[in-house]
Amino acid sequence: MPDILIPVHAIKGRGAATRFAHRFEKDTRSDWDDGWGTLEADAADGRPALETTVRFEDARSAITRNDSPDIFFDYSLNPYRGCEHGCIYCYARPTHSYLNLSPGLDFETRLIAKRNIAEMLRMDLGKRSYVPKLLNIGSGTDCYQPIERELRLTRAVIAVLQQARHPFSLVTKSSGVERDLDLIAPMAAERLAAVYVTITTLDPELARTLEPRAAAPHRRLRTIRTLAEAGVPVGVSVAPQIPFVNDDMEKVLEAAWQAGARSAFYTVIRLPWEVAPLFRQWLEIHYPQRAERIMARIHEMRGGKDYDSDFASRMKGSGLWADLIKQRFEKTCHRLGFNRQRVELDLGRFVPPSASGQARLF
Repeated sequence: MPDILIPVHAIKGRGAATRFAHRFEKDTRSDWDDGWGTLEADAADGRPALETTVRFEDARSAITRNDSPDIFFDYSLNPYRGCEHGCIYCYARPTHSYLNLSPGLDFETRLIAKRNIAEMLRMDLGKRSYVPKLLNIGSGTDCYQPIERELRLTRAVIAVLQQARHPFSLVTKSSGVERDLDLIAPMAAERLAAVYVTITTLDPELARTLEPRAAAPHRRLRTIRTLAEAGVPVGVSVAPQIPFVNDDMEKVLEAAWQAGARSAFYTVIRLPWEVAPLFRQWLEIHYPQRAERIMARIHEMRGGKDYDSDFASRMKGSGLWADLIKQRFEKTCHRLGFNRQRVELDLGRFVPPSASGQARLF
């Protein structure tokens, strides 16, 4: 009897369905039924829950400089590698390949925490050559993913920025940011902080499969309201836009405006490296009848490819379908009043910290 390839099944609470081989691996492996029926039984009964593990590393520096012309910030900082939110579309998944880990399940279950990130940030800011510029926290992986509740690395980073009076923005899908309002709100009052909350869709079922361990859409709206009421400039990211998947952009923008967001931006889905086959696998599991149609529209926005890294088009795409998404976004923002006043953070208040953690006066 020939071996039979076992069908891939969704795993509860996870975005990816497999430990997809990364691009540097020489061998790939698949589950095959050897005749004993054990794999079929696992699939039928439900496989045991995958636990999240955390490995600590010592960062050599905290700040990464950005030279991409299509990104609004100059510096970025990420306390974690990998992200338990498990967003299937995440463009950061391929970074796990450099760690010899899978961009699939390993990216969302085998996390790396930079335990000395606050100390390294203090050293970076204290260098006499340092020039303050726009700094964003969480551009790679969510700085308020579940392990932040215990590790508090993001809070430690914000505390350093507060001491140095260094402006920052952050992007998150988590309500965990509310915990640090005692630090963020006073900084926002001095034009030193802004927060952007990503809401991909208002459909809770879709959100649960797209972003399985991120906060529910209604909870993110409550976070926007909480931030706005505390005086924090708050924006909404309606990203990524995926044709025939999350088609409620206008409703998301309306709900975010009512909650207190006053700025908005979007991107279209990006599928670099291993993200493309992982996303296809996700489509075959959740939207098999629509999968080819969805990929056809993505290719239409990417010049016939899964991904186009051209700075001029990688965020928004190109072609008719990309133009339609842009028109929908701009018309809705204009109707509601988004982006009428730009959030300007104050770079002139910066005071370099000393190694002891105290700010230097001179």
